[in-house]
Amino acid sequence: QVQLVESGGGLVQPGGSLRLSCQASGSFWGIDRMGWYRQAPGKERELVATIITSIGSTNYADSVKGRFTISRDNTKNTVFLQMNVLNFEDTAVYYCNMVLRIRRWSDGITLWGQGTQVTVSS
Repeated sequence: QVQLVESGGGLVQPGGSLRLSCQASGSFWGIDRMGWYRQAPGKERELVATIITSIGSTNYADSVKGRFTISRDNTKNTVFLQMNVLNFEDTAVYYCNMVLRIRRWSDGITLWGQGTQVTVSS
């Protein structure tokens, strides 16, 4: 069984930084795409950033461009989200997301992490 395990959330003051990590464990062939989403209270889940694992191509929500950086370590099946200059609007539960293949020629499946709380407060 493949699982995604997140870590790194917490409480931070405005202007501060946090780094989230998410590692995939279990038996699978490979990961096509990794990403981070977030959901604030009373709002829908929204995309934060994604990265194509093979070429490192990234995509960011406009609200986080220039402040957040997504990266990956393919050898450890891990994706990171470095969050800088955090503000109150960044408060949310952050979920990692991976599209991976159980076998080389199988269709990709989408998995979600358990979510980690990020709270920006003074």
